[in-house]
Amino acid sequence: MRLFVHLFIGFLAAGLFGGCATQQPKSFPPLAENKSIKQPAPQNPAFKNQPLKFPSTSQLPNTPQSPSEALEAPAKTLPIEISPEIAQANEVAGLKRSIKSWLPSKVEDKDGWVQDIYQAFSSQKIAPNKENVCAAIAVIDQESSFQPDPKVPGLPQIVEKELETRRAKYHVPEWVLEKALKTISPNGKTYAQRIKALQTENDINYLFDDMASELPLGKQLLEGHNPIHTGGPMQVSLKFAEESIKERPYPFGIKKSLRDELFSRRGGVYFGVAHLLNYSANYDQMKYRFADFNSGRYASRNAAFQHVVSKLTHQRLDLDGDLLSYTDGKSAVGDFEQALLTINVALQMSNQEINRDLKLEKVKDFEDTALYKNVYRLAKNKNLITPYATLPSIKLHSPKITRKLTTAWFAERVGERYQSCLGI
Repeated sequence: MRLFVHLFIGFLAAGLFGGCATQQPKSFPPLAENKSIKQPAPQNPAFKNQPLKFPSTSQLPNTPQSPSEALEAPAKTLPIEISPEIAQANEVAGLKRSIKSWLPSKVEDKDGWVQDIYQAFSSQKIAPNKENVCAAIAVIDQESSFQPDPKVPGLPQIVEKELETRRAKYHVPEWVLEKALKTISPNGKTYAQRIKALQTENDINYLFDDMASELPLGKQLLEGHNPIHTGGPMQVSLKFAEESIKERPYPFGIKKSLRDELFSRRGGVYFGVAHLLNYSANYDQMKYRFADFNSGRYASRNAAFQHVVSKLTHQRLDLDGDLLSYTDGKSAVGDFEQALLTINVALQMSNQEINRDLKLEKVKDFEDTALYKNVYRLAKNKNLITPYATLPSIKLHSPKITRKLTTAWFAERVGERYQSCLGI
């Protein structure tokens, strides 16, 4: 029995292991060739067992050398097209910043001044470079210390003197004037009280306007007889403003009167810049324009012309820039014209031709006249010095001037402020 069990187990084991050893693996059909997969190229024998080499970063164009340089490298940006309107606005903003930086540190409301100065230049198409703007700034500083309505000492006395002059001229009894001044004016005060309290030019403007319109015979006695003829931050004359608007319309509109506009900051700067810069002259220094501003256009050129004539005629002549003389508003033969008549033969000109050319004394065209050219021709033939411009020698007179001043003094004082503005 035990033998039978051993034989059975042996037979069973032989059957099992023998079957495993002879079992065949299952077969699968071959894979189709995938032509989209590229086979690696055969290795070049020349590079067999050689390490792979890559180009260095320095050999790559526009490639940063290090991570830090890569961070610092500027990013490439596409150009942005700016419209003409934006470009112009940026230019204006930049110009206004420059004007503001040129103003003295003491100036209050700088933005307001910048706007009025910018408008004065742009509306008249005057180059707003530093030289021109600083010239205007220097005059404003000299004339008003950047006060739109500057205080003027002695205004009550000036007005009282003018009223007395008008009273005497029209034979008005003193008691009539005294009674008129005790009248209550539109602001609730008597005219006498308002005169005593006068401080600025605008105070006088309002006073005379009210007196001319409210008092009996006020219009006939006082209208147009305001004793203050220059005003505003640049102290420009009303006469110049009136002549200016005939040539070029005032761009900002006149609400009440030209005088009121002239005495405002905007109008005063506009007419001041026009008077100072809006004319052609061959001056090589700004001081001659400062002198002209004080004495009249081309006064510096005319003073040099007078100097040359003085040398030619051996006569002592006033170098005031006025080539013609007037008596009661009518032209008369003055000392300067008389001196020219003594050399009319050398000038090859008649007396009438000389007078004709002298009438152009206030314009640039005077330099194109036969008189101007012949005078300088004679001077050069005699080897005389022939300057184009010289500072006029004029004593300044005005109800507001209490010191002995001259045009040369004015030009030099403004010139100092001009140099300061330029940073020289």
